[in-house]
Amino acid sequence: MARFTFTSESVSEGHPDKVCDYISDSVLDACLEQDPKSRVACETLVKSDHVVLAGEITTNAKLDFDKIVRQAVKEIGYLETSEPFCDTTLKLLSLITKQSNEISQGVTEATSQSGDQGAGDQGIMFGYATDESAEMMPLPILLAHKLMKAMAEDRHAGKVSWLRPDSKSQVSLNYDGNEPLDVTAVVVSTQHTPAADQKKITEYVREELGPRALGQWWNKNLTLFVNPTGSFIHGGPSADAGVTGRKIIVDSYGGWGRHGGGAFSGKDPSKVDRSSAYFCRYVAKQVVSAGFAKKAEIQVGYAIGMAKPVSVKVDTFGTGDERAAADFVMNNFDFRPRAIIEKLNLLRPIYRQSTNYGHFGRTGLPWETVEKAAAVAR
Repeated sequence: MARFTFTSESVSEGHPDKVCDYISDSVLDACLEQDPKSRVACETLVKSDHVVLAGEITTNAKLDFDKIVRQAVKEIGYLETSEPFCDTTLKLLSLITKQSNEISQGVTEATSQSGDQGAGDQGIMFGYATDESAEMMPLPILLAHKLMKAMAEDRHAGKVSWLRPDSKSQVSLNYDGNEPLDVTAVVVSTQHTPAADQKKITEYVREELGPRALGQWWNKNLTLFVNPTGSFIHGGPSADAGVTGRKIIVDSYGGWGRHGGGAFSGKDPSKVDRSSAYFCRYVAKQVVSAGFAKKAEIQVGYAIGMAKPVSVKVDTFGTGDERAAADFVMNNFDFRPRAIIEKLNLLRPIYRQSTNYGHFGRTGLPWETVEKAAAVAR
């Protein structure tokens, strides 16, 4: 089988787009905490000292948007009053309205033409799993996430005083067919204070961060680029605009598994962009863990307002018994929105914990559970 190199990237919680994702999911969790039946589609824009909330929310929750936004920004670490984007000095503009009645009547079970809870929109969703890592994730994106998460932990703990919130990573791996061989290149760009220069940051990545985050996949022969422009002092929303939903490949499989195009953050689980993508990941993991294939991808298509999907497809990429895998999926999993929500218990404020470092491949998220075959039945 052919040899090739595959590359994936990750971004930190302080990247402007991820700041927006975290604010949107913070609003969602605040709604669900008080009213599990909340309908939420919250978009965020950040630039300089401004945060703009827009979207549609129908809820009985009493929300203090100003408090929610400032707390989210504080948790990320934008605390410097000398910078335009700061938790205590930012300016908030809210453009939130209620969900369209026409969408609501198609989603709500009592008014849906299907007689069941309908999909919140049309669309296609994918889920992917592979046995190449314990997390059942492609290694390039998994390792890129590990670099960013470890760097954030160092920053929050005060271990590296010159680190600032905005950063990116990129990891390239050599493969021989389906088998990962070694890491060939790593790129790390991180915002920093003037107290650190490129040499100092490179030493930190080469001697501390890389070996700790990548473990056995770190090697001294890989090509390492650190802050390739030379410096990265000005970053985050103070320097760049951010918008919710612009990091969907970072959020999913790093370009390895396919993506249907719909973002996750800021959406309650009636939006199949989120809930069905999570369920497809859950199903793909069951296919691989049950031994039907080494790799599995699930695709589902929906019509707005309809409960049953218009299509379900299983692909094992020649790594197993595809017909048996498809029979397993069709006989044991219910892809209707209400069934997905009930199976994964999604009407809870659990979404802020999914925002950063990948929505997949992390413990503690219900769609990451691997169950015995007898337990996955409808």
